[in-house]
Amino acid sequence: MNALTLVFISIVVLFIAYLTYGSWLAKQWGVDVSRKTPAHTKEDGVDYVPASAPVVLGHHFASIAGAGPIVGPIAASIFGWLPVALWIVVGSIFFGGVQDFGSLFASIRHDGKSVGDIMESNIGRVGKKLFAIFAWLTLLLVVAAFTNIVANTFVSVPEAASASMMFIVVSVGFGYAVYRKGVPISIGTVVGVTLLFFCIYLGNVFPLVLSRNTWIAILLAYITIASVTPVWILLQPRDYLNSFLLYAMIIGAVLGLIITRPTLELPAFAGFNVGGQWMFPMLFVMVACGAISGFHSLVGSGTSSKQLNTEADAKVVGYGGMLIEGVLAIIAIITAAYVTQGKLTELLGNGGPVNVFSDGIGNFMVSFGIPFTVGKSFVALAVSAFALTSLDTATRLGRFIFQEFFGKEGKTEKDSILTNRYFATAVTVVVGGSLAVKGWAVIWPIFGSANQLLAAIALLTIAVWLKNTGRNFKMIILPMIFMFSATILALGFLIKANLATENYTLVVFPVLLLILAFVLIYQAYQVITKPPKMTVKS
Repeated sequence: MNALTLVFISIVVLFIAYLTYGSWLAKQWGVDVSRKTPAHTKEDGVDYVPASAPVVLGHHFASIAGAGPIVGPIAASIFGWLPVALWIVVGSIFFGGVQDFGSLFASIRHDGKSVGDIMESNIGRVGKKLFAIFAWLTLLLVVAAFTNIVANTFVSVPEAASASMMFIVVSVGFGYAVYRKGVPISIGTVVGVTLLFFCIYLGNVFPLVLSRNTWIAILLAYITIASVTPVWILLQPRDYLNSFLLYAMIIGAVLGLIITRPTLELPAFAGFNVGGQWMFPMLFVMVACGAISGFHSLVGSGTSSKQLNTEADAKVVGYGGMLIEGVLAIIAIITAAYVTQGKLTELLGNGGPVNVFSDGIGNFMVSFGIPFTVGKSFVALAVSAFALTSLDTATRLGRFIFQEFFGKEGKTEKDSILTNRYFATAVTVVVGGSLAVKGWAVIWPIFGSANQLLAAIALLTIAVWLKNTGRNFKMIILPMIFMFSATILALGFLIKANLATENYTLVVFPVLLLILAFVLIYQAYQVITKPPKMTVKS
């Protein structure tokens, strides 16, 4: 099959879904464009900061994407490109998009609070505490997986490493100019994007060569600082500028596909059992962020909901952001499917899935005059920039959850070391960083399973809230049941595999996650089978 055909069909289907299914969801849930959002009612200049839809979409997409929609589909390509592509499209529309839109909208209607707080309001305080533990453990796996992926990328493509470091400085300058000096965002965007591409040029001139462990240490230090700084100085500006990297990368990839018209070399379907791994459930946890991700619900309810200017932007940011990620995931599977099996194995062994993706897009860009080394380093920079965003967003969310767990009504973070933002950040970084040394290939299956189980729990929480407020929640039921089934079975397989290899550290995580999930399911079931708490929509 021609790769261009697959991309074209996917984009058309996803765009139609945005116009139809996304609008239907907004109508069913009662999105109100005249209602003030928490970014305005609780504006504090640190976490609650209103921003335009493009800025919030840039932050949201860069945070939810990271390297997930690249690593997951490429890792799942062992089953063949066709089942992966089908799951990406169907999952983005009916699973991931529903969860992302729903969690963002529910958070807006709960003063920008997290999914955990939404669970407390609709299920109970015990449910919130259990969810907080579950989410925090999942975020530790996010930190571990993405720290590893970025470090590997920087080692295999040192040009991207130096460009990324310079880009951080540009982002801080952009944030200061726009938010503190009143520079119009249009002028700031032109200057910022110009400097961003200049960073790519300098990165190719001055590659930064360091060891993997050194990069892990640097990255952990970076996310410690980034997660406690005000969102306007780094999070918003870097994520907004990151979005232009994404658009340029997707345009470059599609243009290259149009010119080269590559065929898909890998088999469309490799079998239901490949290398001892069953397609169900492993395909649906390996693809992870490319179709649905529990991490998205934490981002939507943790940072994006605190920046949304109007409720109308929830559809663009929540549902639209997931569909764009679906396009990126389709391009990722193409980069794996168009190369031969031998080259795929070689690239995976030297830098992992990000190296496969960067190599593939770099080859596509050669067709319209971009040197391969420049194209590959540009793509590696884009992916690492997204992964860095996911890293510090995950750390910030981990800090939020840690503080919320030990916080008490009427108390501030100064009242206890456990609610102190610096202490909460340090604990999250140290524990997550200690897992990072095990390597992405070991962490990813557990991260995928935990992440997808978190998605099922987020869907469960949204369903309970929708029911309690008299809204239609039927679109949640099937995705929720499917994700619970796939992830619980996958975690069972992982527990068995890690017990066989005596890797007990990675047995503890799945066991804890399963226990917490079953308790949360039981509590939610008790609530959802009772009459609604209220008839007035909130």
